[in-house]
Amino acid sequence: MARFLSATAAATTFLASASLAFAQDVQPPADLVESGMLTYGVAATFAPYEYMVDGELTGFDIEFGLRLAEAMGLEVNPQNMEFNGLIPALQGGRLDIINSAMYINEERAEQVDFIPYMLVGNEIVVAKGNPHGIGSRDDLCGLTIAVTLGGIQERYAREDAERCAEAGEAEITVMTLPTAQDSALSVRQGRADAFFNSTPGAIIQVNELPDVFEIVGETFEATTQIGIAVPKGDEDTARAIREAIEVAVADGTYASLMEKYNLPPSVALF
Repeated sequence: MARFLSATAAATTFLASASLAFAQDVQPPADLVESGMLTYGVAATFAPYEYMVDGELTGFDIEFGLRLAEAMGLEVNPQNMEFNGLIPALQGGRLDIINSAMYINEERAEQVDFIPYMLVGNEIVVAKGNPHGIGSRDDLCGLTIAVTLGGIQERYAREDAERCAEAGEAEITVMTLPTAQDSALSVRQGRADAFFNSTPGAIIQVNELPDVFEIVGETFEATTQIGIAVPKGDEDTARAIREAIEVAVADGTYASLMEKYNLPPSVALF
């Protein structure tokens, strides 16, 4: 049965609940960073996909990664690192895959290959009471928008800034920060007027702090896929991941984890 080499409490809890050990269903990749192990990169700052609880990795991707490795008869060896370091680590041969809810875009797809497994949308999150009366992205000119550095939301915010400038409106200040949590804190402290977050992340933040934040306007850009990244041209690893996902979907793991982490059915690809 697959397990974390670090034997984190989150993994132990998950594995204990899976009382039946699954047989190997998928032939693993022939060329692994370390034999018998699925070594993956993750930036554990993006709830509900990957985040830390009491110093332990948890989230949809963490448990999903366990099941994928298990289907291949492998152990898992997660490497938690800065998001911007994930693709270089994969290209440098230090990882087998990236398992970190990575948004698929053209720039990244030129560097790695993706196996999509979910859709995501985005939300505008503001301080409770919506002091600036924001009803949509059209109301953001002249305001400060916080986003995660290098994330897809930064691109959306810069598109809005360009739109405001072209229309002769007051400019948007795009505040880039290391994590979505930092963006939320900037709004809470009044340093930013709003922040962009994925629909799942925004829902978690509002549910956890309903007296602090609220979501305004409609979900936007809900066509983005997230995927597991494999080295460019590595068909063997891509094949193994696709087949392992098929196993996880067929046995109900995918659906049960969607429900466990309160992900809306609208974002499911299967």
